[in-house]
Amino acid sequence: MRVLGIAGSPRRDGNTALLLAEVMRGAESRGAEVKAIILNDLEITPCQHCDACFEAGECKIKDDMQMVYKEMERADRIVLASPVHFMGVTAQTKAMIDRCQALWARKYILKQPPLGDERERKGLFVSVGGMKLANLFEPALATVKALFKVLDIAYAGELLFPGIDKKGAIKDHPDALKQAFLAGQRLVED
Repeated sequence: MRVLGIAGSPRRDGNTALLLAEVMRGAESRGAEVKAIILNDLEITPCQHCDACFEAGECKIKDDMQMVYKEMERADRIVLASPVHFMGVTAQTKAMIDRCQALWARKYILKQPPLGDERERKGLFVSVGGMKLANLFEPALATVKALFKVLDIAYAGELLFPGIDKKGAIKDHPDALKQAFLAGQRLVED
C-alpha cells in the first residue's frame, strides 16, 4: 500500500503540514509505504490550456509536474492537504490540480485510465481555515472532489478545521492531531 501526501501549503511546518504528517504517520503505523511531496518546493508551471495533452494524454510542459504524475500513478491512496485561501485551495495546489488536465484528457478524450491502471484508489482531503464561516470549505471541497472524480479516486472523506490561522495553532486543538493520525490508519485499512 503506497500513500502519497501532497502538501499544498506555502507555509513550512504550518498547521496543514502538521496534520498531513500525522495522517502519514498513521498510515505508516499500519504498514503503508508513505511519501510526501511539498508543492511549494516544486516548479509547476500553470496549465497553458494548449490542448497538446489531447493527443497522447501527456502534458508537453516538462517541469516537476512530471514527477507528480508518476507519484500519483504509483499511489494507492492520496492525501491532499491545503489550507483555505479565499475559500479555495492554495495557488500551489490549484496549479497542480489544473495540470491534471492531461489526466482528464486520458480519461475523457483517449478513454484510458487517468492514472495508468484501474486499481482502486482512495483520497482524503485535509484543510484548515482561519475563519469560522459555516461554508468555509465548500469551494475547496468542490475542487478537490472534482479532481478525485476525474482521477477515479474514491473520496474517503476529509479533515477540516475552521478557526485555525496562526502558525502552530493546530497543536492547541484538543484532538486534531489525533484525528489526523487515526484518519491515516483508517485510510489504509479500508
